[in-house]
Amino acid sequence: MVPLPVGTSGKSAVQVAREAALKAGEILVSRFDSVRKVSFKGRGNIVTDVDEAAEKKILSMLKAEFPGTSILAEESGGPRGDAGWAWIVDPLDGTRNYASGIPFFSTVIGLALDGEVTVGVNYDPMRDEMFEATRGQGAYLNGRPLEVSKKSRIGDCVLGMDLSYNDQGVINGIDVIRSIWPDMQTLRIMGSSALGIAYAASGRTDLYFHHQLEPWDQVAGILLVEEAGGIITDRAGKRAGLYSDGLIASNHTLHAEFMRKTEGLAWSQRNRLPPHATADDPPE
Repeated sequence: MVPLPVGTSGKSAVQVAREAALKAGEILVSRFDSVRKVSFKGRGNIVTDVDEAAEKKILSMLKAEFPGTSILAEESGGPRGDAGWAWIVDPLDGTRNYASGIPFFSTVIGLALDGEVTVGVNYDPMRDEMFEATRGQGAYLNGRPLEVSKKSRIGDCVLGMDLSYNDQGVINGIDVIRSIWPDMQTLRIMGSSALGIAYAASGRTDLYFHHQLEPWDQVAGILLVEEAGGIITDRAGKRAGLYSDGLIASNHTLHAEFMRKTEGLAWSQRNRLPPHATADDPPE
């Protein structure tokens, strides 16, 4: 395994990511009850001035510690995250929740090498919960080891999901639930896909799925689930990566059952859509 880069201060990559997430979290919490400037990137897809302030703080810290490493961030963009060393940042995952006063959102920071996630941090500042993982060293929540659910059948499970930004993705996700119901305990639409994946990694939910996400949504979650002993794949069952076509995260047994139950549905077709497309937009 290639050694992880070390910051200019001598701090490890995960230390820097953790500290940057904490600083971003301070900004998010301090502005949570204040008036925020909201603009729209697309229908249902918003950004606030707080997203931008938090991202600016994270990027300044990463650039100071790793001046030669590329950065892909949700609000300011950057080169693809699957070439060489790359930091991948979502300053505020769950912006709609945040802007609506719903205290369920997080900051995501990950480090990848040629698309393979090596470090992932997902911080929920409202609960002061730090989910983190380093490749080969396990996944942790505030220092406690994480494990995915141990349940063996979907009929006993709480499933998590989120609605896609494109109309067909929403329809496909709802069809998945209709195909499984009532053979499940209940469903949670999370409002933060990053926390949704982290909750699956920690066993709080038993399985999480989504039609399609961006690298910054899932960079930490991919590593958290795998280091917690689970499996995370795209909709066709291929191991998940930064640019996967949707994802399913759970333990191996539940994942296999989910794949059987959804086989043949439109959900399972590999037709990656632009993330903010409508049903009438052509796939990429």
